[in-house]
Order: sequence, then structure tokens, then C-alpha cells
Amino acid sequence: MNFFLAFIPIAFILVLMVGFRWGAARSGGIGYLSALLIAVLFFGARENLLAYAHTKALLLTIDVLFVIWAAFLLYRVADEAGAINTIGQALPHLTADKGMQALIIGWVFASFLQGVGGFGVPVAVIAPILVGLGFSPLQAVVIPSLGHGWAVTFGSLGSSFIALMAATGLPAEVLAPPAALFLSLSGPLTGFFVAHAADGRQAVRRLAVPIMVLGISMGLTQYFVATSGLWNIGAFSAGMVGLLLSIPLARRYRGEERDNGSLDQRALMVAVSGYIILIVITLSVQLIQPVNDFLGQVVLRVNFPAVETTLGYFTEAGPGRVIAPFRHAGAILTISSVIAYLIYNNAGLYQRGAARRIISGMVKRVMSSSVSIASMVAMAVIMQNSGMTDTLARGLANSMGRAYPIVAPWIGALGAFMTGSNTNSNVIFGALQLRTAQLLGYSAAIILGAQTAGAALASILAPTKIVVGASTAGMAGREGDVLRKLLVYTGVLLLFISLLAFLSIWLNLW
Repeated sequence: MNFFLAFIPIAFILVLMVGFRWGAARSGGIGYLSALLIAVLFFGARENLLAYAHTKALLLTIDVLFVIWAAFLLYRVADEAGAINTIGQALPHLTADKGMQALIIGWVFASFLQGVGGFGVPVAVIAPILVGLGFSPLQAVVIPSLGHGWAVTFGSLGSSFIALMAATGLPAEVLAPPAALFLSLSGPLTGFFVAHAADGRQAVRRLAVPIMVLGISMGLTQYFVATSGLWNIGAFSAGMVGLLLSIPLARRYRGEERDNGSLDQRALMVAVSGYIILIVITLSVQLIQPVNDFLGQVVLRVNFPAVETTLGYFTEAGPGRVIAPFRHAGAILTISSVIAYLIYNNAGLYQRGAARRIISGMVKRVMSSSVSIASMVAMAVIMQNSGMTDTLARGLANSMGRAYPIVAPWIGALGAFMTGSNTNSNVIFGALQLRTAQLLGYSAAIILGAQTAGAALASILAPTKIVVGASTAGMAGREGDVLRKLLVYTGVLLLFISLLAFLSIWLNLW
């Protein structure tokens, strides 16, 4: 009985978002209220526990939203200057080969955009470009949707990965290796699927070499960057490497249709300068120890006492999420955004009122997702502190048993589909997956790596993302066609993650 009661908040979100097509913000609010009532009425949560849980949730929300708002600020600074459009329009001139165009724009450039922006930006930006190049509207939405999924966890300057750390309390050095390995190995497979979606089996055969070169190079880059402590620029770095390699590869696979002209290298360098600044600042803060230590002197920390429900579930005393605001990824992004704005403004790329449009555009795009994240963080923390998450974990452990590593990525995928976000999935299911792994005696790092990898790859199926892509490609009302096309590709990718998780447990890698 307690298992089904504990599942009710998650069931509400599933039914409301999938069945009634509610947004994540409204659904998250209902999930939060139901978790609050069930915790009080059936799991013995008292006033002091709820007060501490809400304070913990506030800290976690600040930690995650600081990155999300700052990441989208940088994107808006670049987009308002035309930098994103300059990069996107430069890439098609490299080759006339349809499959190669799909790889460069729909996979490599989509991964780059996910690294710096996320939140549906890759599909929204790339779909119109592909339509202009002669791809069908369906292809124009499917290709970038597929292309960016593998970069979601370590994209958006690591906001999803931050959520996973916040929800589980585990450090990056524990969580990053398996998550980065699973996603990096899925990179080449993603490339083959993008080529297939663009031009069928002949493109897969014709472009096998560039797919493997790009996939292995980007995958290795993301893995080594993410596991070296620079996880917040893992996908961004992989996208940059992919873009650099795309130039010689595109010349080798130019096609025979026409001469695509030359690139305006000066405009392109100005466009990418904002992101070069981001790399420099991030590396300086992370790798120069005196700078890191100086910025880390100010810390936001709240120590919480031990609490217990009337049913006897005990939460140990300790600090909540510890935040160093001046060396936080959000602070790095904010500083990079200011410098990038000055560079683009000096280059004459802004029209009158640009600053106002940047801020208003940012607020408009992230406000809804911020509300959904806040409500779902609160729901997850209440469930964890009241014993509801532990109840679910014990039920899953008893029912799944030794097959749980295979199921773990599908749980993450379910969370991403129902909330539209890898971040929200990690918030909702991170603690659940951790507790289940502990009860079964499995490596928490592997199970959580499967959680976030499955959530990242399945986030492309989220109705909110599909609606955004379909609207920019002129496919409004045909979102079902996009979903059906993506389901097979995504299902294979999730099966691949299940296999990797099972093998990792069997080989005892972590």
C-alpha cells in the first residue's frame, strides 16, 4: 500500500503531462502538492521535517537555476548579435552532400548548441536551416532532435549533471565517468542514425568514415573533459572539436551539385569569440588553483539537524547543497555573457534596444521551466525526507532484482519524457535510483550514469521539445509524425545504454 501511495505524485505527473498534455510547470505543481499531502497524512512528516525539506529544496533550486538562467543569457547575447545564425549559415557552405550537411548541422552543430544553450534551442535553430537547404520539414525536425540528445547531460553548461549531483549528494568525480562513457559511446551511433534519417542506408554506407571520425573524436573529448573536472563544458568542448574536424571532412565529401562558395572567416571568428571567452574563463577558474581558491572563499552553506517521521524514517544531520557563488558555473557564464556582449557590441552587431530584448527573451524562455524545476525539486526533496523515495526504491529492488541495471535507463527516459527535461528527470528519480542501487548492492555511479544517459537520449521525445521544433519547421499539428519517427531510433539508443549498464555492473568497472 505504501508503495502505491509513494508513487502517486509521479503518477500525477505522468497522467497530466502524457494523458492531458499539461505543461511541466502545472504538472509539477500538482505533483508537489500531492507529495506534500501524502507525506503528512500517510508517512508521518511533521512540521520541522517539512520546513527543513523546503529549505533544502530552495538551495537545490538556486544551484540549478543559476546555471540555467546564465546559460540562456549567454545564448541570447550571441543570438541577438546574429552569432548563432552566422555559425549556422557558414556550415552549409562547406559541402553540398546532403548526408554530410545533416551530420555537420544536425549532429555536430546541434551538439555545440546543446553545449552552450540547450532548452530546445538546437532543434529550434537548426530546423529552419535544414528546411532552407531542401530537407523535408519532417527531416528538419527529426535530424537535430536525434543529433543533440547524446550531449544533453553535459550540455547547457552541465545543468542536468548539476541536478544529478544535487539530488544524490554524490560528487562529480564519482558520477562523471560512467555517465560520460555511456553517452560518449552513444555518439557514433547517433551519427549513423542522423545520416539514415537524412538520406537512408546509402548515406550510412557512404559516410561511415566521417561518422566514425566525428563520433569517436567528439565522444573522447566529452569523456576526458567531463572526467577531468570540467564537466560543465563537456558537450561544448565536444561540439567545438566536431566543428573543427568538420571543415576538412566536408572538403573531402563536398558532393557534386555546386560550388558552395567560401566562408566569411572574420565574421565567423567574431561569432565564436563569445564562446572562446567562455572556454578561457572556465579553464582559468578550474585549472588555476589560486584563482579557484580565491573565488571559493565565499560559500553558502546551511547545516540541517537530524529529523524523523512519526513512522520512524530517519534523515541524518548535515549540510544541504553547498554553493560557492563566485566560482559557480552560473557566475562563469554570467561573466562570459557580459564580456561577449561587449565584444559583439564593439563589432557593431547589435541594433538599438538589444539589451532589453536579450533580457526579456531570456526571462520569457526560462520562466516556465524554472517554475517546473522548482516544484519538482521540492517534490523530490519532500519524497526523499519523508521516506517515500525509500519506499519506492525498496519496491523496485524487490520486483526488478538482478535485472535492475537494464531497467535503470528506461526510468530516466520516462522522467525525461514526462517532464521534458533531463534535469527534471534527474531531480525526480536521482535519489530513487541511488537508493535502489544501494539496496541491491550495485554501483551507484553506474546506475546513476544509466539514469542520466537514458534521460538525455529520451529527452528528445518530450512533447514540449517536439512542439518547438515542429513550429519552427512549419509542421504545427503534425507532431505525432515526428514522435513516431523518433521512437525507433531512441528505443535502440536506450537498449544500447541498458547493455552498457549491464556490462559495467558485470565487469565491476566502478
